[in-house]
Amino acid sequence: MELTLGQVYALFGAALAVFLPGIGSAQGVGIVGESAAGVITEDPSKFGQTLILQALPGTQGIYGLLTGFIIMQKIGLLGGNLVSLSPYQGLLLLGASLPIAFVGLLSAVSQGRAAAAGVSIIAKRPEELAKGIMYAAMVETYAVLALLASILMIFGIEL
Repeated sequence: MELTLGQVYALFGAALAVFLPGIGSAQGVGIVGESAAGVITEDPSKFGQTLILQALPGTQGIYGLLTGFIIMQKIGLLGGNLVSLSPYQGLLLLGASLPIAFVGLLSAVSQGRAAAAGVSIIAKRPEELAKGIMYAAMVETYAVLALLASILMIFGIEL
């Protein structure tokens, strides 16, 4: 079976939804890991607290993966019955993937920076972990909004 142009657009959208937030999450987690490693060399007992902060920027990658799976499921790729899509429908799905793709990329890196600052808080005042988490969690709000926008658009597209 040959792919239609609409299917190619939709698959490109699914790939962007997975790829870009995944890159951002990898960078964000890495930023926090570098910061946390410095703290751990001084005080290994802070490993658990720093690990919590390191995990936060990884969520955007999960959101992107979820969005990609929803697109693949909607077009029948996961079920084995690929739906024939017009180029217009494929472009709609591609467009629906863009909020989480780009916001996921950028917010994961920004959240990594905020969480790395939280690691600095823990280095001097470990009892203030919740404040460090809150600073990083504020960035998460925008990733969640982008995920919601992408999913609502995907579900609103008639195939």
